[in-house]
Amino acid sequence: MQMPATMQAVRVYGVEDYRLERVRVPDVGRGEVLVRVLATGICASDVKTHFGAARVWGGDAMPSYIQTPVIPGHEFVGRVVALGEGAAEKHGLALDDLAVSEQIVPCWECRFCRRGQYWMCQRHDIYGFIRERAEGSWAEYMVFPAGAINHKVPSDVRPEHAALVEPLACAIHAVERGYIQLGDVVVIAGMGPIGLCMLQVARLRNPGVLVALDLQPRRLALARELGADLALNPLDGDAVQRVLDLSDGYGCDVYIEASGAGPAVLQGLQMIRRLGTFVEFSVHGGPVAVDWSIIGDAKELDIHGSHLGPYCYPRAIQYIADGTIAADRIVTHTLPLAEFQEGIHLVHDQKASIKVMLLP
Repeated sequence: MQMPATMQAVRVYGVEDYRLERVRVPDVGRGEVLVRVLATGICASDVKTHFGAARVWGGDAMPSYIQTPVIPGHEFVGRVVALGEGAAEKHGLALDDLAVSEQIVPCWECRFCRRGQYWMCQRHDIYGFIRERAEGSWAEYMVFPAGAINHKVPSDVRPEHAALVEPLACAIHAVERGYIQLGDVVVIAGMGPIGLCMLQVARLRNPGVLVALDLQPRRLALARELGADLALNPLDGDAVQRVLDLSDGYGCDVYIEASGAGPAVLQGLQMIRRLGTFVEFSVHGGPVAVDWSIIGDAKELDIHGSHLGPYCYPRAIQYIADGTIAADRIVTHTLPLAEFQEGIHLVHDQKASIKVMLLP
């Protein structure tokens, strides 16, 4: 297949400085995979970066982990159009396959990679943040580096649904970190795309009561349709008291914070029972302060972080392919790449969209 010399791509230069440009189609080296991007998601972390969460961390510059100018995007699916030497055997891919790549490209040399904990790689190259090693997917073409972890996607999965694999893998990992037991009272705060995925995955664990929290009525209504036993808006009443009431005054067994809102952290500490499990997933726009004596002296909580979606991609692909997860209810908007600014504003506003996908 004859590759074009140039392609359209969005490039990040700074806070609120994202530009649609023509750039060179990347070359393919040994062990690398070139894909034609079919769909790519706009993540809440993309929006936080675009609108200046970076200012909290260091003035008007991008955070130190973003190497500009860079093509953003870490949720994607592509069709394989070229394979570097040895790539077919290394990754189990062939030309025309649909493929996704895990959002981190491990170094395979640090302590964590050597122990199989690759998602905590010390170098930590995430697609869409490091220009020299892991350019992202807001482009017509992208390269999966030789060290990437790639997965084939069934050919009958719609691209805009396949691009949901990365968020779903993150959701699966977060739910696993909660160690939900049969009959547990489980609360998930934040019914964005990943929160709604968490909700559906948590339902598979057969909790006794599954509670969804959000400030948007539309998202709460969808949460009810997707398996929430109770959907609460904390602005409409005392959500903490409601959870205490339905748990005989003890509080929820598991609380998963997926809202990215600071008050949701304190809310979780208030509504979780003693010896409960608190999972912190969100990327917050800045530091969040809480009374740590609640965690230790008052309740002796298990506090679990959740980062990326390690070892969860095969299940995420299966869940989307077989309909276990209702991808069609979560992906609400598809836009051409040139309308990326509209997509960013849709995600930022939250009221009209759930998941926005760009179709390069």
